[in-house]
Amino acid sequence: MTKGGMDSVEVFTTEGKGRGLKAQKEFLPGDVIFAEPAYAAVVFDSLTHVICHTCFKRQERLHRCGQCKFAHYCDRTCQRAAWLNHKNECSAIKRHGKAPTENIRLAARILWRIEREGSGLSEGCLVSVDELQNHVDSFGEEEKKELRADVESFLEFWPPHCQQFGMQFISHVFGVISCNGFTLSDQRGLQAVGVGIFPNLCQANHDCWPNCTVVFNNGNHEAVRSMFHTQRIRLRALSKVSPGDELTVSYVDFLSLSEERRKQLKKQYYFDCTCEHCKKQLKDDLMLAVKAGESKPSADTVKEVIQLSKDTLEKINKARMEGHYHEVVKLCRDCLKKQEPVLGDTNIYLLRILSIASEVLSYLQMFEEAADYAKRMVDGYLKIYHPNNAQLGMAVMRAGVTHWHAGLIEAGHGLICKAYAILLITHGPSHPITKDLEAMRVQTEMELRMFQQNEFMYYKMREAALKNQKIQVMPEPSNENAPSLFHKKE
Repeated sequence: MTKGGMDSVEVFTTEGKGRGLKAQKEFLPGDVIFAEPAYAAVVFDSLTHVICHTCFKRQERLHRCGQCKFAHYCDRTCQRAAWLNHKNECSAIKRHGKAPTENIRLAARILWRIEREGSGLSEGCLVSVDELQNHVDSFGEEEKKELRADVESFLEFWPPHCQQFGMQFISHVFGVISCNGFTLSDQRGLQAVGVGIFPNLCQANHDCWPNCTVVFNNGNHEAVRSMFHTQRIRLRALSKVSPGDELTVSYVDFLSLSEERRKQLKKQYYFDCTCEHCKKQLKDDLMLAVKAGESKPSADTVKEVIQLSKDTLEKINKARMEGHYHEVVKLCRDCLKKQEPVLGDTNIYLLRILSIASEVLSYLQMFEEAADYAKRMVDGYLKIYHPNNAQLGMAVMRAGVTHWHAGLIEAGHGLICKAYAILLITHGPSHPITKDLEAMRVQTEMELRMFQQNEFMYYKMREAALKNQKIQVMPEPSNENAPSLFHKKE
C-alpha cells in the first residue's frame, strides 16, 4: 500500500508485531527513504517563548501572536504558515483565558485537523489517525488516572461551537500521543523542544540494531509554499536496504544491557523486544567487560565496583543539577581510580563516567585531561555502537573538538573527520550540525598542514591567537540526554 510521495515504502502486517514498513526499492547508507511533515505538532510548555511554533527553531527574539499572546514565531513568514493550524487554537486560548498543557494542545490540533479534513487518510499518509495504536488497554492505574485528567482538561478547553467528539475517540487520541509522539529538536538537534505526530513513521518497528535512523529537519523560508515548510522528519538508511526488507528504527539508546533495554521498551511501548541483539544478548559481554590479564578481579570485587559506580552516578547527577562542576570532576576522578584496575575498556559504567568527565572538564577548559577521557570513551563506543549511529557521531565530534581545543591537532582533525563521515549518513549534508562539522574539518585541515610544515611556528601562532581571542567556552554540561526518538512522559 503506497500513497502520495511514499512510493518507496509499503505498510505490511507482521506476525506478533502488527504493522510495519517495508522497502520497495534499494537504499544505500545515507539515502533519504522519505520525509514526512507533522500531522500536528506543538512546542513544549517550558519553551513556548523561545522556540518558533512553526519551524521549531530556537531564536533570540520572536514575534508574538497579537491575538492570544501565546504563540511565538521567527517572523511574519512563519506566522502566516502557522495560521491554518493556529487559527482555532488562538480563539480557544482567548476564550479559555490561558494556554493548556502541551498534551492538550496537541490533542486539540489533531482534532481540529480531523474536523477540517475528516478522519480518513490525509494526503501523503499511509494510515489514518484512527488506525494508529493507542495501547490504552495496557495502561497501568497511574497512566489511566493521567489519561482521565487529560480528557477532563481537554473538554474544558475544547470550544462548544467546534465538532464534538466522543470520550472514547478523545481517549484514543491521547493514547496515540502517549505511544507515538515523536520528539522534535531545535535546529542543532541537541535539545528536545516539542512533540509531533507523524503517522507514517509510527509504522516503523523497533530494532536495537536498526537499518534506519530518524532526523528532524526544521522548515525553511525557501520551502514556505510547500507542505514541508513546517516540521518534517526524515527517515534515513544506516546500512544497505534491499527491496522487501523491513525498515526499522531504534526507540532507545543502544548503550544499555539487553535486559535493561527490554525493560524500558516494555514499560514505555508495551512490547517485548525480540530483535537479534536482545535474543542473543549481543554486545552484553563487552558492556560488562572486566579487566583482562593474569590477575583477573574476583566476582565480588566487580560487583562492589559496579555498585560504587551506580552510587557515584547518582551523586554526580545531584552535583550537576546544582552546577557544582568541580565536585563532579572530583567524583569522576575518584570513581575512575577504583574502576580502572577492575573494569574493561568497554564496560558501560566506565564509559558513562568517562563521558561525564570529558564533558565537564571541557566546560571548565581543562582540555588536556578532557581529551584523554574523551579518547578512551570514543574507543569504547566504537566497539559497541553501530558504525553509523547518530549518538556515536555526536560523541566523536565532541571528542574531536576537545582535542582541537587541547592543541592536539592531529588527533582532533582525525576525530572531526570521523564524526563528519558518520553524521553525513545520519543527518545528511544540509543539516546545521553537519555544516558546522564541515567548517571545523576545513579549519583543522588547514591547521594540520601548518603543524606538519613547522610544529614550532604552529604552537607560537596558536599561542598568539589565544592571547588575542580567548578560546571559546564549551556549552554548559546538560543533565539531559540527547533527544530520544519518541516523546514519552516518564
